[in-house]
Amino acid sequence: MLRLLRRPLRETPATPTFYVLTAVAAFAYAACFTLNLVFQYRVVGLDPFQMVLVGTVLEATCFVFEVPTGLVADLWSRRASVIIGFLLVGVGFAVEGVLATFAAALVGNVVWGIGYTFTSGALQAWITDEVGEEEVAEVFTRETQLDLTFGFVGTLTAGVLGLVALRLPIIVAGATLVLLAVGLLLTMPERHFRPTPRNERETFGHLRSQFVAGLRIARGRRVVRVFLFVSLLVGLSSEVFDRLWQVRVLDAFDMPELFGGDEAIAFTAFALVGSLVSLGASLASSRWLPRHVVDASPGTPVAVAAVVQVLAVVGVALLGNLWLVLVALWLHSASRAFAGPIEATWLNRNLESSTRATVLSMNSQANAIGQVAGGPPLGALAARTSIPLALVVAAAVQLPAVAAFLRVRRVAGRPDVTVDPAEAQRG
Repeated sequence: MLRLLRRPLRETPATPTFYVLTAVAAFAYAACFTLNLVFQYRVVGLDPFQMVLVGTVLEATCFVFEVPTGLVADLWSRRASVIIGFLLVGVGFAVEGVLATFAAALVGNVVWGIGYTFTSGALQAWITDEVGEEEVAEVFTRETQLDLTFGFVGTLTAGVLGLVALRLPIIVAGATLVLLAVGLLLTMPERHFRPTPRNERETFGHLRSQFVAGLRIARGRRVVRVFLFVSLLVGLSSEVFDRLWQVRVLDAFDMPELFGGDEAIAFTAFALVGSLVSLGASLASSRWLPRHVVDASPGTPVAVAAVVQVLAVVGVALLGNLWLVLVALWLHSASRAFAGPIEATWLNRNLESSTRATVLSMNSQANAIGQVAGGPPLGALAARTSIPLALVVAAAVQLPAVAAFLRVRRVAGRPDVTVDPAEAQRG
């Protein structure tokens, strides 16, 4: 079995294998997540605190296992890491869907969270090794197209299967990923893997030095400090919104007659509209926003997007009409998609190449820490009082992000303080 993890029975070309893998995974993830929260609320019977706790456990699992599972990809085999990852994700989905208990939801999310960390980074590293750095950009572009297309198909499939039983799309998604892992075990090539040199491995000691370097960069760059602060705020507030907006809709409103009053059809339609709106917002940001605005004053559109997010969360919490709540929800998603490219461009322009990966990693970790720290208290508040109150508090927590972005809105290109990258890396 160990030999089969390292070498397939019959190798297929790397690029087509990657495309098939992308399509199947996108389908499975969309099929699972479209109605997952409705399933947890209606079938498993989780209360708001339990639903948020499940998400918090998932975030904590990913945070803790990112480095240990990364060592498998660096030291043993990227192929093996990807196969193990998809197998665990599939098993985690299936456990939650089949058993349908609170304990199963916790265990399932731990299992699939560990699986996700096995695939995170390893998959991109594998295809880059196989096709080469010069060719991989075109492959990643095609990957994005396949991800969007088959994610759409997975969402539609979830709606159809959900008419039979809300657990069915989750079980089907899990089985699909297990079969994908088996298929990769038999066919996925790995011809160009070279173990990472000892001094470049992402051990915990290496992460400590990265963290110290990142802190030094943050102290010298006001924009970086702001992004870390905002990522923490967004993490603190986002977990309760992401996990409970569907519960808020289910508790407060009947499903429209347009969808026959069926929750599976309705939430599938909501997800499809949200995806289209977000795609349009992303295109508007990258193609239609005047270039000089992004170059000279990127903080202005980002701050506006942050205001929209805060108001949208309040709208979901307090509005008494379903369609207005949905508009607020879609505006929230659209504002995230609109601001994303601008934020990425702005932050990267204020980083040195030698420390870019370190600071970007810290930015992601700040968000994860915020979710782990903020999810349970706000979930408990929702359970003890009401979901609308917890959402309003979440909006208030995120509100300082607007002021933070406005304070540095014109710091677009050059860092305000120069930090020697070599000095920043020492520690």
